[in-house]
Amino acid sequence: MSPAAHLLALPVRAYRLILSPWVGFNCRYHPTCSAYALEALQIHGAVRGGWLALRRIGRCHPWGGSGVDPVPPRQSNSHR
Repeated sequence: MSPAAHLLALPVRAYRLILSPWVGFNCRYHPTCSAYALEALQIHGAVRGGWLALRRIGRCHPWGGSGVDPVPPRQSNSHR
């Protein structure tokens, strides 16, 4: 994971340790938004992973979706 991705992962890890037990485990998606964010940052790095995490959090509301929503795989760079 890049240093920038590590930095972005810190608030997610803090949320999981401090706030998540108080808020409750009522996630609409699997994996949870925090697990999705950490996986997206690990696979895609800070920019794309951060964007994917923000997009997922934006969909997490009472009128949003639910169900299984995995992190998309990393695209290969070869166009051959």
